[in-house]
Amino acid sequence: MTEYVSTTPGCYPLPDWAKDDLSDLKGHQKHDLIGGDEREEIVTVYDEAREELIGVQQDAGLDRIVEGQLRWDDMIAHPLAVHDAVETRGIVRYYDNNNFYREPVVQGDLDFSGDVAGELEAAAELVDDGLQAVLPGPYSLADLATDEQYGDEADFLAAIADFLAGEVDAFPAVETLFLLEPSLVENAPDDGLDERASEAIDQVAAATDADVIVQPYWGALEEKVYAHLLDADVEAVGFDFVADQDQNLYNIQEYGATDDVSLGLADGQNTLVEDPEAIRDRVDWVFDQLPVSEFETVYLTTNTETFYLPYAKHEEKLAVLAEAAELAEVTAA
Repeated sequence: MTEYVSTTPGCYPLPDWAKDDLSDLKGHQKHDLIGGDEREEIVTVYDEAREELIGVQQDAGLDRIVEGQLRWDDMIAHPLAVHDAVETRGIVRYYDNNNFYREPVVQGDLDFSGDVAGELEAAAELVDDGLQAVLPGPYSLADLATDEQYGDEADFLAAIADFLAGEVDAFPAVETLFLLEPSLVENAPDDGLDERASEAIDQVAAATDADVIVQPYWGALEEKVYAHLLDADVEAVGFDFVADQDQNLYNIQEYGATDDVSLGLADGQNTLVEDPEAIRDRVDWVFDQLPVSEFETVYLTTNTETFYLPYAKHEEKLAVLAEAAELAEVTAA
């Protein structure tokens, strides 16, 4: 029987009180003090906010609990933005959204950082089971960065994959790892690079015993990109059914799917809060269109990060996902 798992791609909004406190501590400059050397007062705010957000997820009944990625001021570029070999330059628009990050320019070898592992270790002290790690996928991280070290697109992607695999290897025990790959949709790799992107994802996935879910979003993958992605040794590929239903359905109908699947059915950017029954009905609708008779595990998630939502709406979305997964389990039984 199919197992339904409620989760999110992480990258949560800060609680309002934490946003105010950090604005004061950082002199009202969002990017002034991030990385591994924050002042003690800033570390304390992040620690307290992390504890609150983990508690919110647990109270909502989510099956997978993320750390929250509250320090990721540079969005999914964060693991590079805090690296010693990277210079962060001017503000760049984050895909097509009204959010911005600093351009990470790689100027030296990408050796081990441990920044994300440190966040997960702090979260692991608060989560008994169901801890989920979140990372940018190697293709998206390479796409968001500028290379001044490796000199070749393929070599740079390989270096990013090596870097992320080393970071993953240092993680505490987690049940799942979400690799966020919006660039596979927003800036699809050309012929040849699409295969290397799949190989890079495979390399990162091989660094952990956790179930790995590759989550593209803001649309659907091009056919060749999707076909190559299925070659990666991952447990699940995700689909953004909020942004594009038809092409995502076509990809599964034409090329099949992994044994597990991640369905982005709740809108991570819209303040309208869905009914749990509506999410469950969307699950049924998707499955009615597919030739696949049954998945082993179905992850129910927002289609994007909830970073863009007001904090109260974010909390409501979590509760909806948890209840929708419970309803889907009941229906399946």
